[in-house]
Amino acid sequence: MMSKKAIMAGLSAVVLFQVFVLATEYLNAVYPLWTGREVRLKTVPRDPRSLFRGNYARLNYAINTVPRSDIAADDRIRNHEIVYVKLKPGPDGLHVYDGASLEEPVDGLFIRGRVQMPRWHSRAYDYRLRYGIEAYFAPKDKALALEKKLRRGGVAKIMIAKNGKATLKEVLPE
Repeated sequence: MMSKKAIMAGLSAVVLFQVFVLATEYLNAVYPLWTGREVRLKTVPRDPRSLFRGNYARLNYAINTVPRSDIAADDRIRNHEIVYVKLKPGPDGLHVYDGASLEEPVDGLFIRGRVQMPRWHSRAYDYRLRYGIEAYFAPKDKALALEKKLRRGGVAKIMIAKNGKATLKEVLPE
């Protein structure tokens, strides 16, 4: 039979492991806010008729779609594969698409995304990418006010870390 000390030690180890996992997830989500570079991207709601479900908005960016011809691959792109999208400043101060690659760029500003291909996806379509910045959470009152202002689009402030990980900082109406 196990002693009381052994049971308590095991229970403590399990609790500490859970705290460690939660802390790691939190730090992974917020470190671009601390170390990243601010980038502004034009955004539009994906579905203006049902913009908010609960207290968040679904956002769409021009960089969510990458031309198939821009990624040099020999039929090796799989669902959830990482793709690096280079960004450059546009004439209006917003950043825009400047190419894509399966290899992490050595220099320049880039954002890391994952390929999202439905099962019915054919070779004719462009790649759809997700960056983890497609939902903006806000308190209910702010969400309802922002809903009306974002109908014509807006500007998303994104913080991008050196490895391409992005975090959505703020969404401003145009």
